[in-house]
Amino acid sequence: MHNHPLRAALAEEMHLRRLPRFAAPCRLVQIVTVIEEAAADAARAHITTLAEQGREIVPVAGKYGVLGLGPVTLVWERHTEFATYTLLRGGAAEAEVEVEVEVEAGAAAGTPSRYAPSLFDPSPFDPSPFDPGPFEPALSAIFKDLPGAIIRATQIALVPREAGDPTADDLERWFASEATILCDVADGAARIVSDFRLNPDGYGRLLVLDRGLERDEPAQLVMRLQELGNYRNMALLGLPLAQRLTPSVSDLEARLANLTQAVSEPTSQDDRLLDELTFLSARLARLVAETRYRMSATRAYAQLSTDRLASLRIGGVRGYQTLADFTERRLVPAVRTCNSFSARLEDLSQRAAWTSELLRTRIDIALSKQNRDLLLSMDRRATVQLRLQQTVEGLSIVAISYYLVSLIGYLLTAVPGVHHDVATAAAVPVVIALVALGRWRMHKHLAA
Repeated sequence: MHNHPLRAALAEEMHLRRLPRFAAPCRLVQIVTVIEEAAADAARAHITTLAEQGREIVPVAGKYGVLGLGPVTLVWERHTEFATYTLLRGGAAEAEVEVEVEVEAGAAAGTPSRYAPSLFDPSPFDPSPFDPGPFEPALSAIFKDLPGAIIRATQIALVPREAGDPTADDLERWFASEATILCDVADGAARIVSDFRLNPDGYGRLLVLDRGLERDEPAQLVMRLQELGNYRNMALLGLPLAQRLTPSVSDLEARLANLTQAVSEPTSQDDRLLDELTFLSARLARLVAETRYRMSATRAYAQLSTDRLASLRIGGVRGYQTLADFTERRLVPAVRTCNSFSARLEDLSQRAAWTSELLRTRIDIALSKQNRDLLLSMDRRATVQLRLQQTVEGLSIVAISYYLVSLIGYLLTAVPGVHHDVATAAAVPVVIALVALGRWRMHKHLAA
């Protein structure tokens, strides 16, 4: 088979970025770090170091890997701007849970592990400050020389149906009562609770109540919930930038309005207007270059968040706001602010181009007037020169005739019997006529 060079890579791409299969009860911790392109090598070196400390379940490739670090399973994902470290460990008090790790085609096979720690006694979340004991020493190894800056960290607890629903007192202990989000997802197969706030331990909390999730559904649900949160945070990165630079855009708009008004005034100086417009265009180009990527990324992340939100199939619970309400109420205004900022920059660029065209037209008209006046002046000078030349040519007829008559006089002195003065006088009108005729024929020839 003559395969395309990218066939294997594209096939593997479709199987990346997924969580291993697990079931309730289960605990997860996800850490999301923002990594610039310059730190890509550092991120790869960091995960390679972690792989050396454990075992590779799915070998670490360019953007994905699953590692076994003692009793903890680590799933690493590398995205364009961020990387995620998802620690997974199953178990509950007085119960054992099996965490199955499915390996991709061609990857080394992993064996399921059984744990029986008391992770949900007395609550699905560790007391504050967060005690990471169940995930040690893997969590400490991750934080050591962690590249990038953490933008999101979340504790996730997947509770089985047998545990029942938490009481109102439980929810008030675990979450901020004024910001609690509670809703059904996956068409009622699960219920989620969170307040999406940072706790004193630096982590957010997400409680997932299993109400009939099967096979791959718990992993898919947690992955979609985390992707929604991660993409939402990445989309919101554009909001502070838009808010910080909005005064600069407003200043440029005011200056451009004044500059456009000055272009319409005939008394303003073109060179001063051109300097001002050049400075304004340079500042505008810098703003566009500084914000274009971030604003485009905000739109892309917002669209991904919207897609993940739709895939969760959310149902409401009376008395509580849903995840859709929370996301739309906070994300949509932020994205619209960024879109408005980008639209203002685009409009400002277009208006600056129009003003530049107006100024260029004004300068061209001024140059045309100057050229017209110069041509009129040259035409007047040419007319004067022509008249002077015609005057000189008239005088030249007399001069040429004078010399010709003198030559004829010399010739007549040699002829005997001819009265010299009379003959010379008679030759004068003839000579003048001949010279004038010759001049006329020469002008006629040149005109032809």
